[in-house]
Amino acid sequence: MVLTAFQGLQAHAQAGSDCVPGGTVSQTNACAVKAFQLADTDNQILYGDVMRALSAHERPTLRKDQAEWTRHRIQQCKQAQAGFEAQQDWPRRYHECLVQQIKARDAVLKRWLHQGPPQ
Repeated sequence: MVLTAFQGLQAHAQAGSDCVPGGTVSQTNACAVKAFQLADTDNQILYGDVMRALSAHERPTLRKDQAEWTRHRIQQCKQAQAGFEAQQDWPRRYHECLVQQIKARDAVLKRWLHQGPPQ
């Protein structure tokens, strides 16, 4: 199996070292991956909560919206960090971008939860 540069760096960031804030590049990369994993898990829980709170006819709209957002966040962060891809800290930069995207999405999901679907 051939790994892309991203997959190789991501795998190293996940398994190559423990998270140490302010530590080596590998350690700070690992922290960013860990922060992303936590934020992503929390986002999935929030999404599930919103889906359960919506009526059956509202759920397909949110499902479609969430799928589009998921694709968009990856594309946006890859584009935003493309200039840094050859650098050792690229995994940190990429995953920090994803965390920012997730935080913004959480606010949208909370609006769905408390106010219903956008008009």
